[in-house]
Amino acid sequence: MMAGAINPIIWADVPDPSVIRVGDTYYMSSTTMHMNPGVPIMKSKDLVNWEIVNYVYDVLGEKDAQVLANGKNEYGIGSWASSLRYHNGSYYVVFSSQTEESTFVFKTSDIENGPWEKHTLPFVHDMSLLFDDDGSVYLVHGSGDIKVLELTADATAIKPGGLNRVIIPDSSAVAGPDIALPAEGAHLHKINGMYYVFLITWPRGGMRTQLCYRAQSITGPWEGRVVLQDAGIAQGGLVDTPDGKWYALLFGDRGAVGRIPYLVPVRWESGWPVFGVDGRVPVELGVSCSQEIKIVASDEFDDDRLSLVWQWNHNPDNDHWSLTERPGYLRLRTPRISKEITDAQNILTQRTFGPTCSAQVAVDIDGLQSGDYAGLALFQKIYGFVGVKICGKGQYVVMADASSGTCVEVERIPVAQTRLYFKAACDFREQRDLAYFFYSLDGEEWLPIGRPLKMLYTLPHFMGYRFALFCFATRAAGGYVDFDHFRIMDFPSQV
Repeated sequence: MMAGAINPIIWADVPDPSVIRVGDTYYMSSTTMHMNPGVPIMKSKDLVNWEIVNYVYDVLGEKDAQVLANGKNEYGIGSWASSLRYHNGSYYVVFSSQTEESTFVFKTSDIENGPWEKHTLPFVHDMSLLFDDDGSVYLVHGSGDIKVLELTADATAIKPGGLNRVIIPDSSAVAGPDIALPAEGAHLHKINGMYYVFLITWPRGGMRTQLCYRAQSITGPWEGRVVLQDAGIAQGGLVDTPDGKWYALLFGDRGAVGRIPYLVPVRWESGWPVFGVDGRVPVELGVSCSQEIKIVASDEFDDDRLSLVWQWNHNPDNDHWSLTERPGYLRLRTPRISKEITDAQNILTQRTFGPTCSAQVAVDIDGLQSGDYAGLALFQKIYGFVGVKICGKGQYVVMADASSGTCVEVERIPVAQTRLYFKAACDFREQRDLAYFFYSLDGEEWLPIGRPLKMLYTLPHFMGYRFALFCFATRAAGGYVDFDHFRIMDFPSQV
């Protein structure tokens, strides 16, 4: 008998989900901020198993912050909180970027392959798009005071003389008088002739809380209530199934692994959505399907294109990485001198995942120069890595730890060979958030190195920890490393 699906549906960093159904297929967009390509599009047939099928853009711009130039970066900024919609044969994704100081509308007739048309609007915060059945197009947005902005019929520009006003003032008020985070994260729907706006807020001393407002007209009057207050699971919208069931796709903050999605059953009572079971998000969903994480994957680097599970930290320098210079390997070159890994270009990443995870790489370091580092990191502001360091004619396996705010070399071991293996493992059970590092000379016998890293989710990066393949120079550009493989492995027994 096939096992039933359980929450969380993906134990990995997939924040700000926006989900739609087209026929019997579901699509979801999510936030990946400073990572590129940006705004992943995920696909599912059951609302439980999701795979990445596309991205909305390769890069959004070429400002100093986006290319890690002149001491600038866009950690935790990039693109945020997209709204995904389908209308008259076209797919729309709307999101804002603080770096670009704009809101973007991307449009395509083929969500899985593109191409995407790009249109630019003034910056608004946490927006949600709605194509009304009378031909009107609305963008609801804001924090605290929730506003509506009317767009042209094709959703690519502001409608001259259209609506542009506050529709729900002080929207947090229904959650109480003492609010730490004013309501935001709008998701706008029209269901059975009624308008619904879903928001999240955070009462001081409480938890992230899901709100719902409803009205018969977009301009109101709006009435609101708390619809879910459980384990901080909040922020998202609704989707229905072909057989008439309703769900909310929300997320919860879960420490170092990030903000992870939960599927919440919804029923209707007197025109209001009722979330969960007895006010709680159930563990068992009553959906009979296998369940596996498909948005992370091993890679032998045998293809001439990167798998969609990978994203670059900031914009890549495409002249300094290759899958074809040495077939079967990913080559990362050092385009410039960097102070540390957070300042380095061409850091290639994919998500870590819970409850535990582990990954290993095999590297050929023959192309590195003195002052170069290369290896495998667990990447956030408080990062750690295991890798190789070249010092003159000497080479060392090192474990480094940035938990003090400065990167510290915890342990170094001299090695002679040019093929090395590195492993990093994460324990997210009960938010232990501990990472462990290992190296091997033959890929079989693994030796611990350094010390465990206490992983911390920090707001400056605003992202769950990522496995990161890196190569950077501290003395002179021009070196390179070849990664033979990246493999998801069982959690190490010696931990």
